[in-house]
Amino acid sequence: MLFSDQLRKDVDPIWEASFQHPFVKELGEGTLDLRCFRYYVLQDSYYLTHFAKVQALGGAMADDLQTTASMANHAQNTYEAELRLHETFMKELGITEEEKASFVPAPTAYAYTSHMYRAAFAGHFGDVLAAILPCYWLYYEIGERLKHCKPNHPIYAKWIETYGSDWFRQLVEQQIARLNDIAKTVSEKELERMKQHFWISSQYEYLFWDMAYKLERWPMEEEDVYANERA
Repeated sequence: MLFSDQLRKDVDPIWEASFQHPFVKELGEGTLDLRCFRYYVLQDSYYLTHFAKVQALGGAMADDLQTTASMANHAQNTYEAELRLHETFMKELGITEEEKASFVPAPTAYAYTSHMYRAAFAGHFGDVLAAILPCYWLYYEIGERLKHCKPNHPIYAKWIETYGSDWFRQLVEQQIARLNDIAKTVSEKELERMKQHFWISSQYEYLFWDMAYKLERWPMEEEDVYANERA
């Protein structure tokens, strides 16, 4: 069995929970509260900014220049396609420059990006791929599941169109193949560590939907602290 097939099998219950999460299901139906999607766009823009940086870190850790160039291209795609898509969504959703300037990442978004950096700085290129691959792969599978949906909101339709596209599928397949190649060259101990990165990232993907659906807050946000200080 390919390493990627084993990873996918191991996380199947977690991914199935993502498929069934109300955020994902309601997005496909077009019934998702726009407040949740608006929140998601802000948090995901933060996440993707750091995702692109981790992709670039992975490229710097690669053994050959061709892979370095490919990872740089993946980072560029994250900016040009996904982040620009979010910029379009922000305009359509009326997100202001003041809101962007005062943005604070939610606990889950902060923790997920920190996990990816930890995988990068404490491991090798295989660790980076294992940590970032669930984001690619899960989104593609969700895009495939939802691509026949016809949500009545154009923003939701555009999101589905992006992640169910052949362009995105090719990116996913490239990274899966790259991970399988690395898996043939590393020790069992390293494979187990890579499996853990993949598993943790899959958990965070589920938590990300939940974070957006519940409009997650820090237990004590700045306004709460200031209110307590004035009391």
